[in-house]
Formats: sequence, C-alpha cells, structure tokens
Amino acid sequence: MKTMQTSLKDVLLFEPDVFRDERGFFFESYNNKTMEALGLSQEFVQDNRSFSVERVLRGLHYQIVQPQGKLVHVVVGEVLDVAVDLRRSSPTFGKWESFTISDANLRLLWIPPGFAHGFHVRSREAQFVYKTTAYYKPELERTIAWNDPTLHIDWQLHDQPIVSKKDQAGLSFRSAPVFEESQSARAGI
Repeated sequence: MKTMQTSLKDVLLFEPDVFRDERGFFFESYNNKTMEALGLSQEFVQDNRSFSVERVLRGLHYQIVQPQGKLVHVVVGEVLDVAVDLRRSSPTFGKWESFTISDANLRLLWIPPGFAHGFHVRSREAQFVYKTTAYYKPELERTIAWNDPTLHIDWQLHDQPIVSKKDQAGLSFRSAPVFEESQSARAGI
C-alpha cells in the first residue's frame, strides 16, 4: 500500500496494491499490520455503508464530543470527498481539501478525529463505506453548512445538489463548535 500526504495535517490518502487479471481484481481494503506500518494505528469500532444517488451531497458532519476518525472508501461509483480541519491548534485549522475516491482508483482516505467530513456523489450512484474510531451518537453530531461562505468549498457542482434538511440547517463555520486543545488531548487528537 502506498501512502500519499495531503495538504491537511494528519489526513492521509492510501493507494492499495491491486492484483488484477482476466477475472478481475483483488486488494486488501484494510489490514491492521499494514496500516500500523504506514503510521495509522487506530482501533476501529464501527463500519458504516451508505448508498446515494447522483448529486447527493452529505455533510459536513462531525462529533465534537467522542470524535470519530474515519477510514473511507467507495465500493461503487465516484465521490468528491471533503475534509475540513476543525482543530484550533492545528496549522491547517479552517482549511479543507477534496479528494476523488472511486471504485476505479480504489483509494482509501484517513480522516482523523477533529475534522468535519462530507462528500458529493459524482456518478449515477455511489456506495460509500467507512470505518470509525468511535461510535456514532446522533445527539453528539454537529453539521457545518456545506455551502459556508467562509470555507468556500469547491464541490465541483454542475447542478443543484440534493441535500437533507439536517444538512441544509448546518451552522456557519464561524459559529460552529470546534476542537480546542483540551478536547483534542482527551480525544487523542
């Protein structure tokens, strides 16, 4: 597996070793020993899978208490995945980066605790799978507006996205709770 650095501190993009032949392909989407050797030593407690149709935009989600690190990949289709650093003490605080993740490039993205996360479906449909380092707690979830003018994220939209009511009601970046140093230390960030 190859590790690619990103512009965001601690966010990693992985490109797995893929074995292809006339039957198709095989790759390990997760191997604890391999990830530890690459510097990602995490205990994952939950696997999630979502299905979305073209133009769906989900996010930007995070849990301010019990923050989740996420190892994400796409098993069907293509998404533009976005991570936003919400760790006030980070040199990349308030910065975002986007990544194309698809069933064609088979990349995996590590988004550590302390980041907001969202994605936009760019194929007819997409199935998105991710491992998390903490359990999902709906009462702890927070949402930053996907179209926040301060962040000014380029979602590479060609049409109006399909956004849930919850995501339409997301907070502005300036008014959203972020991770302070004491929270980051408790969460191991």
